[in-house]
Amino acid sequence: MSFFPTALPALPLREAIIDPLYRAVLSFDDADLPLFESAFFEDAVFDFNGRVMEGRAAIKSGSWDPVSQLDTTHFLSNVRINLPAEDSPTATVTASALAQHFRAGQGNQRDTSRLTSGALYSVDVARDLSEGSGVWRIKRWRMKLVWTEGDWGVMTGN
Repeated sequence: MSFFPTALPALPLREAIIDPLYRAVLSFDDADLPLFESAFFEDAVFDFNGRVMEGRAAIKSGSWDPVSQLDTTHFLSNVRINLPAEDSPTATVTASALAQHFRAGQGNQRDTSRLTSGALYSVDVARDLSEGSGVWRIKRWRMKLVWTEGDWGVMTGN
């Protein structure tokens, strides 16, 4: 059973626009595949510092699969929404992110190695009008890794 629901009823517009980004990062932290899938369009693009993954399946195999196996927490702040008009079907969300990564099962161990990172996100989102619910999903996620501290071996399995 998922810790986080994939849909929240009756969100105000701006919260609904941000929600796919929250669903995405929470899916990494909880290894929640349905939550991950609910956050992205099938043809979504993830640009991680110039490493581009095209399609939800490529994002899953190239990013979600390895990271969701770790003990992680991702925090978002400084969230801003660029919504061209109240009835616009597209918007851009920008945010700062702080992420902590520990090897699987070691997040609560004292003095274990970790990788902490700070990043900037720019995320293009759109309403999924194919479902009738109009849920917002990620079309393109650009991530600029600004700094890291710690052991990169956490990410590579070394």
